[in-house]
Amino acid sequence: MMLTAIGLMSGTSLDGVDVALIKTDGRTVSALGPSGYRPYTETERSLLRGALAEATALDRRDARPGVLAEAERAVTIAHAEAVAAFVAQNRISPDSIDIAGFHGQTVLHRPEQKLTVQIGDAKALAKAIRIPVVYDFRAADVAAGGQGAPFVPVYHRALAHSLHRDGPIAVVNIGGVSNVTYIDGTDTLIACDTGPGNALLDDFVFRKLGKSFDCEGRLGAQGVVDEPWLAEAMKLPFFAKAPPSPSNATTSRRCRSATGRRPNGAPR
Repeated sequence: MMLTAIGLMSGTSLDGVDVALIKTDGRTVSALGPSGYRPYTETERSLLRGALAEATALDRRDARPGVLAEAERAVTIAHAEAVAAFVAQNRISPDSIDIAGFHGQTVLHRPEQKLTVQIGDAKALAKAIRIPVVYDFRAADVAAGGQGAPFVPVYHRALAHSLHRDGPIAVVNIGGVSNVTYIDGTDTLIACDTGPGNALLDDFVFRKLGKSFDCEGRLGAQGVVDEPWLAEAMKLPFFAKAPPSPSNATTSRRCRSATGRRPNGAPR
């Protein structure tokens, strides 16, 4: 069954909420719709940075001590506002959207301890946007020994198949953390993190200049690679690890859902 879905993403760069619409049956992408963006304010970014610091002491996924509860409310409101602006700007009726995917904001990620924490109230979001919401994508994958990003390789494979070309194909994503998906036909699918991405650069620029990121890489383009430092960093055990074993799984591990009230009785 083909569904119209919107995906909501707030990454480790803490820049804001991305919104994208697709039509999919869960295995293929039949159409890509419009996308949108709702930036975090500097006050919201400061609150999220405080949540990241507070989260280092967490040992339970559902705990929200101190500033984490306030940050969760802010994340939920920001996502609701992002959806409202998206449907208004693109003249889309919420009733025409079957499902919304809500990642939330990661504040702690320790897959080696099988612990990952994303803040964001999915039930409150579903009520606000009046669209059924699926959420909590990472927990089951981490509990099963994964790194907590089960949707990324599946989506990359769906896009790669739409190219109608022979493999192998590698898709590199440089977000807050860098990752790669290796696709070879329908049988081989390998995905894993490859190291830090923009998060360290953003932190450095913020600490030194008070800016949220290096716009268009202008500052970075003025520098040169510190080859001795890089060679030493590449000796870290992480970079010597073998990638995960190939998989032909085409669905993510279990996530949870929250249902917003739908006036036309749309499916949950």
